[in-house]
Amino acid sequence: MIHDHDRSGWIGASDTSKVMGRWDTETFRKWWSVKLGIRQETFTTPAMQAGTAYEGKILDALGIRTRDRQVRIHGLRLRVNYDGEDARLITEVKTHSKAEFRVSKAYWQQCQVEMLASGWGLRRRKECRIAAYRMTEAELQNYFLPIDMGRMSFHPIPYDEEWVERAYLPRLRYLAQCLKTGQWPREEAVQT
Repeated sequence: MIHDHDRSGWIGASDTSKVMGRWDTETFRKWWSVKLGIRQETFTTPAMQAGTAYEGKILDALGIRTRDRQVRIHGLRLRVNYDGEDARLITEVKTHSKAEFRVSKAYWQQCQVEMLASGWGLRRRKECRIAAYRMTEAELQNYFLPIDMGRMSFHPIPYDEEWVERAYLPRLRYLAQCLKTGQWPREEAVQT
């Protein structure tokens, strides 16, 4: 669970869809303004609040004790927060209300960056999986209900080194430089 909600000055794994998306949109402009520290955003929904409340309980049910560790890679201005982990595996917790959970492109990208950060400067990186928990209306109303393992699904995410090296890192490096100098990024300036 993230305790410091200041998102300025750093790019997180959950920001990867913005890094990889179009930079000429209002969504990107708002996001970049937050990164530069000239705008603050505090968006939340009841479902997001319930997901946050249940994250620790889900990790408890999975027997994961190491949680909320943060990895910072200063040169890339990358700050990654892990929900839970052990010596070889990152567990990214997602809650949902649909009958079946599907790994979105944004979630896949987030896991790629979490794995990248886990092995930065090391010989071995951790694997990543999404632990998806289907929440009911009752859980949205009551944060004290027990975890029903029958509603848990697991989604391993294989590391895609080519995507990370060729698609993601050039854009991240450029954005990190823009963040350090306070510049507005131009997508056409990225060297790929």
